[in-house]
Amino acid sequence: MNDTVVVGVDGSPSSLAAVDVAAHEALLRGAQLRIVHAFSRPADLDPMIHGALAGAEQRAHDRAPGLEVARTVASGETLTVLRSESRHAVLTVVGGRGRGGFGDLLLGSTVVQLAAHGHGPLMVVRGRPGPEGPVLLAVDGSPAGAAAADFAFAEAALRGAPMVATHVWNTWSEPTPYEGPADPLNVVVDLDRLRERHQRLLEEAVAPWRETRPEVAVELRLERARVRHALLDASREAQLVVAGARGHGGFTGMLLGSVSQALLYHADCPVAVVRGTE
Repeated sequence: MNDTVVVGVDGSPSSLAAVDVAAHEALLRGAQLRIVHAFSRPADLDPMIHGALAGAEQRAHDRAPGLEVARTVASGETLTVLRSESRHAVLTVVGGRGRGGFGDLLLGSTVVQLAAHGHGPLMVVRGRPGPEGPVLLAVDGSPAGAAAADFAFAEAALRGAPMVATHVWNTWSEPTPYEGPADPLNVVVDLDRLRERHQRLLEEAVAPWRETRPEVAVELRLERARVRHALLDASREAQLVVAGARGHGGFTGMLLGSVSQALLYHADCPVAVVRGTE
């Protein structure tokens, strides 16, 4: 069975932008593009949707001539349909805003559940049109980070783009315990030692792929700042942000907390969320 890139479509401008990105991703991989629309009740299936899907298919062919494209209209809730479709996909792509079957994708917990329980990477298309710059990898040292690094290096290689591996830290997330006389108010933070520890974490997080993918130019960026603000600022110069679905330290509750919500709602470029192996 050929590799497949799945894209959720509802006829909205955002979902059509997702078709453009998904078609390009499928072309890069030599994969089939599968255009999917979900409806939970027969009344939700707009007679116009078939025309919208045909238009999306034509758009994909215009974007990537020669691309193999299939269309699917499925009955079920958005999350259920996309989870099922993602099972056989190398990548699932959705727009940042929509209507109808995919209209609530970034409202509530749907995208969070898809990132946590779907199969394979999820790419949310948002931000400025035609973003340029490097692929930005958010490094946090978690097990999920290895899968994110693998995806980010592969994506950079496919796009012929450089990569920036960024690890953001602060003294509040990982203090050094005080080992002197017992005093709960006396906590010493050794900034130099913390900085060295985080630098080592960053280097080790990308070391295996720097050896196996020497064609990807990599910049290591260690920053002491608020994670949310630092990543949003960095997204303004990136063409894609890649993050693991779960994290720790500065990324506590990744895709459940404020950092992930900030990326999904406010990043200035598409965001790819990659699950780690349980």
